[in-house]
Amino acid sequence: MAVLPPDKPPLGHDYSYAQRKISLQSSKTSRRLNQIDQIRANGVGDHIALPQLVVCGDQSAGKSSVLEGISGIPFPRQDGLCTRFATEIILRHECTDIKTTATIIPNSSRSEEEKRLLSAYHHVLHDFTELPNIIEEAAKLMGVRGIDAQAEGPAFAADVLRLELVGNTGLHLTIVDLPGLISVAQSEEDVKIVEKMVDSYLQHSRTIILAVIPATSDVDTQGIIQRARRFDENGLRTVGIITKPDLINAGTEARIARLAKNCDRTKLTLGFFILKNPSPTELKAGMTIEERRKTELAYFSTEVWKKQGLDPSRVGVDKLRCFLEEILDSHIERELPKVREDIRRLLREKNEELDELGAERKSPNQIRMFLTKMATNYYNIIQAGVDGSYGGRDASFFEIRDGRLSARLRAAIHIENEKFSDDMRQHGENRKIVPSDHPDVGKDKGGQHFVTKEGMLEWIRQVYDETRGQELPGNYNQALLAELFHVQSLRWADIAREHILVVSKIVFQFVNAALAYAIRDGKVRENIGRLVSTTLEANVEAAEHELERILQDETRQPITYNHYYTDNIQNARNEASKSLIEDSVRDAIRNDWDGTLHLQNTEKDCVRLVSSLKKRVIVDMKEQACSEAKTDLTAYYKVARKTFVDNVCRQVIERHILARLADAFSPMTVSLYSEEELINLAIESPQICHLRSDARRLQAALEQSLRDLAG
Repeated sequence: MAVLPPDKPPLGHDYSYAQRKISLQSSKTSRRLNQIDQIRANGVGDHIALPQLVVCGDQSAGKSSVLEGISGIPFPRQDGLCTRFATEIILRHECTDIKTTATIIPNSSRSEEEKRLLSAYHHVLHDFTELPNIIEEAAKLMGVRGIDAQAEGPAFAADVLRLELVGNTGLHLTIVDLPGLISVAQSEEDVKIVEKMVDSYLQHSRTIILAVIPATSDVDTQGIIQRARRFDENGLRTVGIITKPDLINAGTEARIARLAKNCDRTKLTLGFFILKNPSPTELKAGMTIEERRKTELAYFSTEVWKKQGLDPSRVGVDKLRCFLEEILDSHIERELPKVREDIRRLLREKNEELDELGAERKSPNQIRMFLTKMATNYYNIIQAGVDGSYGGRDASFFEIRDGRLSARLRAAIHIENEKFSDDMRQHGENRKIVPSDHPDVGKDKGGQHFVTKEGMLEWIRQVYDETRGQELPGNYNQALLAELFHVQSLRWADIAREHILVVSKIVFQFVNAALAYAIRDGKVRENIGRLVSTTLEANVEAAEHELERILQDETRQPITYNHYYTDNIQNARNEASKSLIEDSVRDAIRNDWDGTLHLQNTEKDCVRLVSSLKKRVIVDMKEQACSEAKTDLTAYYKVARKTFVDNVCRQVIERHILARLADAFSPMTVSLYSEEELINLAIESPQICHLRSDARRLQAALEQSLRDLAG
């Protein structure tokens, strides 16, 4: 433990000096600083960047002496405990005796028990000689390795020791002291821990970096300058503090002066200060602040330094102290509105998070209430998707992203049904008639046979011969049309099954999106998702069975009462008769009338024309039957195809997949769950309890911080 010599008071505040400097800051400044300190004490600083001054540097850069000069607090040196964690130093001037209090702010990563233990630490210092004990006690509580019997644990802690001095300090200032950067340690992990801790402070845009640089080293090789450049590339929030100018070689003062005057390669917008810290001998002798001030002034008044043309406002710890008060005051004044807005934004996020987590669900009744709410949200989304209602409360869910309609279920199903209808129209025929010059004539493509009209008739003649029964010549057996249709519609089954597969994928994708939207708890969503998937799979299976029944109906004797069938046959026969008459007339004119028809309204000419036409109408009874069969097949196939498409869309897709979709998870299904099922589905996990607890704690801290800022 560091013990100061008894013949001189501890290095501390010169009260008469404080009285002379009391005009530095106003009560408004003190209130702003206290507000930021209170927000930090609330734990909000772990989540929102707060305006702060941070002292950092490499090991042995003279950081402790700089802090002593600014704050008047004599940090112990021989055990190095004060460098194992961050120390927040709060100085507030009041016209009272100084009261110094030590507390610990636990890091947010601590467990609840650890937070409680660390937060309970509170010690009032009667003398700065107690400080080594305070630091050792804090290190033990933080679990720092190597303290007393503490053999395990990290060498550094992320917690913060807060030293608050309120009274006749002559200063309104808050400053954070960070562990010094180390290049060599017993453990490489220790080096990384320190670097990570320092970076966590430097990376925030509201941190003013006080980079302590020894004059004895090349500034470009200093780790703190390199890290400051990484997070403050243009040097807009970095203040350089040059120490140990008394230890440089004679004749190199000009080099240090260039750096101090911001004329070196390393330039900072906030510039540099140059200090002379007390020597070990002076510290051992118990040098006071006033003595330090006089010694420092005398040192920089020597001829070798006077001729360097240093800016007097940038020389000595007194000038640094004034500068820090001013810059922190203006920095907080500028950043406080942004801090307030950040707190409000984070509070909104926490409120939304708590709303998503919902109420506690430890008992079956709590779980049922929770699931009922989730089921209502899910049911509404599913039903809106099935109905095609994309507005209202859940409009954000139905937004079209990347041009995809996957969230708009009814629109997506309409598109797929239309594709199915087009596929049936273009590819449903087993034999498709194409022009004789078509490149695919006589080929099989995609399971479809491409034939000419003559090729189609040839196939019909073959089936006609195979289905002959007791019918007279010129007629065809009823089995002919059935067999022709059954062969011609062979592709329907594959096309329809593929349609069910496509629709089911769209539905599963939609349902999963709806579950993710309605149920934010991943574990509960996974459990409910399994139940919903089981129901959907059963629905798809029922749809497939329904399709098989419809396909089985198509294997029976053709039957229809659709007038379009008879209309199509009548039109086809009229067209055939028309074509036959036209062909016969043209042939008669060409052969019997010398190419020109001269017809007078006489009986002789009429008889001649009729005789001419009769000898050209040669009826092949088999050909007549096959031609009529082709006409009947074309007419019936068209009607049957349209009916089949409608049946698949209505009886398969709508009845079994879409109509039952919302029932998979609804308030009604939740009301039927047993207590055991409820517990298995949605009992709250320890992780969720922890999330809710943390969210509530932060919510309370944010609300308190807003009240602190308004105070």
